[in-house]
Amino acid sequence: MNKIKVGIIGAGGYGGCGAIELLLGHPQAEIRALIDKQDVGKPISELYPHLKGFCDMTILDPSDPNRPDDFDVVFFATPDGVGQKEARSWLDKGVKVIDYSGDFRFNDALTYKGYAARIGKSQDHASPDLLPRSSYGLAELHRRDIARSDLVGNPGCFAVSCILGLAPALKAGLIEPESIICDAKTGVSGAGKTPSPTFHYPARYDAMNAYKVSGHQHVYEIERECSLVASREIRVTFTPHVIPLCRGILSTIYGRLRSGENARSAEEAYRSFYKEERFVRVFGPGKVLTTTDVRGSNFCNLSVNVDERTGRLVVISMIDNLVKGQAGSAVQNMNILFGIEETSGLLRPGQYP
Repeated sequence: MNKIKVGIIGAGGYGGCGAIELLLGHPQAEIRALIDKQDVGKPISELYPHLKGFCDMTILDPSDPNRPDDFDVVFFATPDGVGQKEARSWLDKGVKVIDYSGDFRFNDALTYKGYAARIGKSQDHASPDLLPRSSYGLAELHRRDIARSDLVGNPGCFAVSCILGLAPALKAGLIEPESIICDAKTGVSGAGKTPSPTFHYPARYDAMNAYKVSGHQHVYEIERECSLVASREIRVTFTPHVIPLCRGILSTIYGRLRSGENARSAEEAYRSFYKEERFVRVFGPGKVLTTTDVRGSNFCNLSVNVDERTGRLVVISMIDNLVKGQAGSAVQNMNILFGIEETSGLLRPGQYP
């Protein structure tokens, strides 16, 4: 089989760098071009010295007439609003598209507009006719849809952590649906590479804060996916926090157990639901886990616990926001799109960069 030819748009950001790191070790893919509007003409290894000798490709301008375009797949490692304007030109050439942003996570313009309002974008979707064509890129729940698609909207990082943490409980009817609370913490890299006063080192050092308490944009994904799993409308209380950590998400998920359920039935439900999944690891109570256990990897670690005193299920869900929450999911989706082993380029333990 010929290698999958990949173009990375937005290659200079954290998401682009993450894709490069993973694709360099992928046996069936090759990076054909790195494209970005910033740092044009610079080798990517000048931006990220750890890549020197591994990837020294020059960043090309999107309008460069000499840049390659004979890709099999394009990664849009770009902010909201970019992919929806540019994806069509690639799709028309027969190139598959995987978008990191929220541009293609929703299948109708009205739902997208609600999401967009949460991130301060009031304009309508630039390509609403493409929305029904897109697949939601959470492989553990939508593998078949992704395999039939040519346009994938990568899930949000918080959404990955919370959906994977909730799906087995909702499928098995372990908890009262109206009782769900998701308390999530993320590292600073989740805000992206662009500097801002809020994420300046003196502002972040030893500082933690909740934000978007009245409604984070990832709630749209969490509630939709949970509703699909539960076959009923689900609403959750979701509170995100930024903590003084570079990378990683830890979500503590609470739900009131239904009568007759206990710690044993809860753990069994989670192990059964994920028994065939290579990137979800289930742990029972008593095992202390940390975000370093998944750092640099495409794994989601789930610790399943029950507070007997309050009758609540407590699930701790951990991912690396830059891998399973971003570039790792993109590569996993690429593997599914091209019908190759889903773990290709991804099956490795957590790294400690």
